[in-house]
Amino acid sequence: MDRDLRLARARQFLNFLPLLALTACATQVATGVAPDSPGFLLGVWHGFIFPVAWVLSLFMPDVAVYAVPNNGGWYDFGYFLGIVVFGVGARRTHTVYRTRVVRG
Repeated sequence: MDRDLRLARARQFLNFLPLLALTACATQVATGVAPDSPGFLLGVWHGFIFPVAWVLSLFMPDVAVYAVPNNGGWYDFGYFLGIVVFGVGARRTHTVYRTRVVRG
């Protein structure tokens, strides 16, 4: 049984490999990047307000969750930090309490 599970996972990985290789071909349109467009700090801000912007974008066509054009990698990095570190990805208040232990 263990051998069958390993073979199934190996097949899944081999089926996934071409898709992974295809992602290496992705490029960004040159008109989507402009040096004087929103940069790192606005990326952090846009990542932080992502949940609100997403809800508003469902009802208002002129609201977007991502600024285009932007200055490229620094905007993306700020956007990532805004979501993960400062925004919805940061769960600083989540505390787990262990009230009982079940022993078998």
